[in-house]
Amino acid sequence: MPSIPLPPPRCWAEIDCAALRQNANVLRALAGEKCDVMAIVKADGYGHGLEKVGRVLAEVGISWFGVANVEEALRLGDTIGEFDGILVLSAAACDAERTAIVAHGFSGTVSSFEEVEAYARVAKELSQSARLHAVVDTGMGRMGIGEREIGALIDAIGQHSELQLEGIATHFPSADEDAEFTNRQIDSFNQIVASLEIPDGCHFHLANSAGVIGFQKKMPQAALIRPGLAIYGISPLPEIPTGLKRALTLKARVTLVRELNSGASVSYGRTFIADKKMRVATLAAGYGDGYPRSLSGSGIEVLIGGKRCPLIGRVTMDQIVVDVSALDSDEVQSGDEAVLIGNQGAESISTAEFAEKAGTIPWEILTSLTRRVKRVYC
Repeated sequence: MPSIPLPPPRCWAEIDCAALRQNANVLRALAGEKCDVMAIVKADGYGHGLEKVGRVLAEVGISWFGVANVEEALRLGDTIGEFDGILVLSAAACDAERTAIVAHGFSGTVSSFEEVEAYARVAKELSQSARLHAVVDTGMGRMGIGEREIGALIDAIGQHSELQLEGIATHFPSADEDAEFTNRQIDSFNQIVASLEIPDGCHFHLANSAGVIGFQKKMPQAALIRPGLAIYGISPLPEIPTGLKRALTLKARVTLVRELNSGASVSYGRTFIADKKMRVATLAAGYGDGYPRSLSGSGIEVLIGGKRCPLIGRVTMDQIVVDVSALDSDEVQSGDEAVLIGNQGAESISTAEFAEKAGTIPWEILTSLTRRVKRVYC
């Protein structure tokens, strides 16, 4: 049988590697000369592809990375080779995870005395040093030891020669919504750091993307920033100019163009009934690709031929239907590209607009793109 080339993808995400590089440099400038960048690449690089994102960022000198679990750390470590640090941001659930973190030279987080002792036991068994970041809870409530106990936790780490205090961290829960509370967190963290005897080389870090963009100048103690969303070109504080560039464009293929008569219904539940004769296009994207069902009836549009075309009817697993009556017949045909997130001609649908119509946040939209969506790097 002759070799048959693969057909083009039906739903795909184009990842702009130049945008990733630009965003890294923008964030490095925002961090300042004395502060390094820890790129957060968890959840498969926010849906952009962990391995490729890691390689691109390593090319521009990013050597600190944050991941959610050991599996992500292993994938990244195998990809980028040398690094200053790969921090597993979530608490290790068991000794098997701690063993992998220590054995591979990754960094782990600790929020309790029990975790310190567990890491010390594992490190001693492996005859290796464990790199630890002590987390203090200043308001996130998800992990971290209390502000009054952080000194004792650091002392406990110092009692074990096999443990290295590599960092002290906290996290902002509302830097994009509550400036007053965020400023109180910064003041508390700075006071904590100033009150402790910290070994040389310890990295202080607390700023997520919103923290970097809105509050970095108020954090003179910080030695690392931890941007996630901003690495991918989306600002959680869009009112502040940054020079970030969105890295991901989501596209789908037009599979059918049809005429509907007045009274015809569209999709499950027949929530849309045509009130006049109209032309519609079926696109090869649905919630099986990460196009949320909650967009049904939301007023969301797609771009075809550089024009906005409204979604009609409910989103299904593999397909959506849009109204293309406003387009000339030669402007939309089977096989054409439709843009779901991104630019086409003079029009644009931002990730923020898309997320708002879906009733969620850009973080969830990006990380919900499924494996069926082919990632194309350019």
